[in-house]
Amino acid sequence: MSDIPAVDSAPRERGAAEEDFRELTRRVTAAGLMRPRKGQYATAIATVWLMNAAGWAALALCDHAWWQVVLAALWLAVWHEQLAFLLHDAGHRQISRSQKTIRALGLIHGNLMLGVCFGWWVQHHNRHHNHPNHLELDPDILRRVAIFAPEQARQRTGLARFLAAHQRHLFFPLLGLEAVVLRIAGVIALRRRALRRPWLEGGLMALHAVLFFGALFWLLPWPSVLLFLTIHQGLLGYLLGLAFAVNHKGLPTRTGGEWSWLERQVLTSRTLPTGLIGDFFYGGLNYQIEHHLFPGMPRSALRHAYPIVKRFCAERGIAYTETGVLESYRDLSRHLGSASEVLRSGTVTA
Repeated sequence: MSDIPAVDSAPRERGAAEEDFRELTRRVTAAGLMRPRKGQYATAIATVWLMNAAGWAALALCDHAWWQVVLAALWLAVWHEQLAFLLHDAGHRQISRSQKTIRALGLIHGNLMLGVCFGWWVQHHNRHHNHPNHLELDPDILRRVAIFAPEQARQRTGLARFLAAHQRHLFFPLLGLEAVVLRIAGVIALRRRALRRPWLEGGLMALHAVLFFGALFWLLPWPSVLLFLTIHQGLLGYLLGLAFAVNHKGLPTRTGGEWSWLERQVLTSRTLPTGLIGDFFYGGLNYQIEHHLFPGMPRSALRHAYPIVKRFCAERGIAYTETGVLESYRDLSRHLGSASEVLRSGTVTA
């Protein structure tokens, strides 16, 4: 059985829980951590665009040597991840409070520049933030083949059952497909007509595909295109997957009951304090507890909110999970193995 079982916990006294969160909000607000940082975001957007342009320029000017193609693919994968973080921040209204500005930034960085459907992602991600690690309501759990609690085992049949049974060994290798999976999810949402502006979202995604593949085949011979795509899409998938995989997995899951906002955000998340380089590759979201408590807080403020939130949780006796980077991946691997043990032992029928 899983070493971290699903939790069906009675909520704390409602008024006290709400007052706790109001007090924490007062503290982070007094520290200036909720104020908009438009200048920082303007600089970040300009930098990310410039670095992406530099990668494409290098690809255009190279003489098609394999190592040059590999370096360009690695460079663009890193800066495409930064585009994804800007999409994320736009969806949380961290960059602007204007709905029109948010939509424009999301469509540009998501649909046009990455081929990821912004409208689908916002709907999906907002549900996740409202119900983190809820086995029946969190879409980040529901859309995965992997299982994160033994209760999910009965839902797996056929190939999905095999993959889940061996997920401890397959999960990390398959993370390289995450960038492709995100695009497929957007296409599925379009086909299901689950978006408010399907023609706009779909048209921009189609334009991305034309520009992206058109540029590659114009600049490179087809063997180099295949090399570029393998390196670029694989690394981008790993960067995105590894940045998000450890945020909640291996922590308590829920099947019922109702915790306060403070409890369900803290108890189902983990924070990975790192230096500035780690913050860059995690997009600041390694401070996941802080991000889940205050989704509208600019990413650059999360590392400063970390000691405030950690101290507050200690005062209130709320468990605060903090681990190192390698430890977090080890914890995830162990949890994947224990959650799927019922499938390998054959104790659950389809």
